[in-house]
Amino acid sequence: MPDNRELYEIVIGLEVHAQLLTKTKLFCGDSAVFGSEPNTHVSPITLGHPGTLPKLNRKAVEYAVKTGIACHCEIERHNYFARKNYFYPDLPKGYQISQHTTPICKGGYVSIKTADGEKNIALNRIHLEEDAGKSLHDAGTDYTCVDYNRAGVPLIEIVTEPDLRSGDEAYAYLTELRKMLRYLEVCDGNMEEGSMRCDANISVRKKGEHRLGTKVEVKNLNSIRNVKHAIEYEAGRMIELIENGKAIVQQTRSFDANNGTTFALRTKEEANDYRYFPDPDLPPFNITDAFLENVRKTIPAMPEALVAKYKQELHLPEYDARVICDDKETVGYFESLIKETKNYKAASNWLIGPVKSYLNEKGISIKDFPVLPKTLAQLILLIDENKLSFSVASSKIFPVLLKDGNADPAQVAGKLNLLQSADTDEMMQWVEQALASMPEKVIEYKKGKKGLIGLFVGEVKKISKGKADPKITSKLLLEKLEN
Repeated sequence: MPDNRELYEIVIGLEVHAQLLTKTKLFCGDSAVFGSEPNTHVSPITLGHPGTLPKLNRKAVEYAVKTGIACHCEIERHNYFARKNYFYPDLPKGYQISQHTTPICKGGYVSIKTADGEKNIALNRIHLEEDAGKSLHDAGTDYTCVDYNRAGVPLIEIVTEPDLRSGDEAYAYLTELRKMLRYLEVCDGNMEEGSMRCDANISVRKKGEHRLGTKVEVKNLNSIRNVKHAIEYEAGRMIELIENGKAIVQQTRSFDANNGTTFALRTKEEANDYRYFPDPDLPPFNITDAFLENVRKTIPAMPEALVAKYKQELHLPEYDARVICDDKETVGYFESLIKETKNYKAASNWLIGPVKSYLNEKGISIKDFPVLPKTLAQLILLIDENKLSFSVASSKIFPVLLKDGNADPAQVAGKLNLLQSADTDEMMQWVEQALASMPEKVIEYKKGKKGLIGLFVGEVKKISKGKADPKITSKLLLEKLEN
């Protein structure tokens, strides 16, 4: 990267296509499920046969409006669809049905956290459209195959203003947007499967300038990390061109994730003429007050509201609250857990500690976690009652529960002889045994090396095989050592 990159400002606008989680396509009853055999979710309507008529999917409209409300958009009440005309092999009708002059959602914003604080990324629009099919270029050396299963699947396109200024901001925006779409349950946000795709429009200008520089579009970025890397590389490339006195050409480019560089696909000399006109087969549709109100009722508590709730009402640290709220399914599990225990911090510790470690190790989501919230709450109670230490609970009992989600933690602890002893006579024997095993350390302690108390507690724990209550152990040790 050039040394004088700090003299320039990067200007970025993002276009995100999000596939909606409807059961069927936008204008027909063909399945919208991902991953089936090629060309099995097609019908004469999907394939654009003459004489077929589209019919609008009401659920797709609901999901678009739901997203718009969550993004603080103005909802367009009077809508129609237009035909966007262009030829490409994966576009069966020779045109795409989209919205042009009347996007269903206008304006709005998405809030992100940056190093400088909170920033609202302004949106230009959110509109509905159908997806194209998928060209498979690696099916053979002499031909390209086309799978039309995806053709007609409902999308929303979420378009920002040129409001982003770095790869980090783009990363934060996409992370927040994906989280929002998942909370709303309108899109699964799986970029690897193509259900969320991003194009980045990038330009650079000297700091203090107001006129936008020549724009380059990087297409079809398939991970949030790749978006960040592509922006950083492309901005560096453009700055280097300017510094060397060369012109930036308006292009469509792609990103090579293997070497972290972009490469040209085609040069754009002028805007494409898609010859938009209202689709004659689809009547205009209106959003009523009643429809809007019904959609509002389906919007769940969103991440920021939940973070505030957990901090204020449950007194959790902000870090804990944000980790829990990163994922809606984790929130659901946590909400069930805190109905069973009032030790909210312990519940949080388990979720962001042993539970999260297990999920990451297995590569699964919490919906597949085998231990019920009620069972985990029983384990927390055993610790709260000083019948188990956290160490024993997490290393000895938790693995058993992972194998048998219906097991009772107290019974498991009893069967494994792990319940902590509060019998002071028995514990005093362990204390005396521990001190007798290290007389030199006892002398050092009595000479003022008080930090050795931890060593003695650990020895008692070892002798008792974890059954000694740590608090009572410390008390008995002090009684012996101070007398």
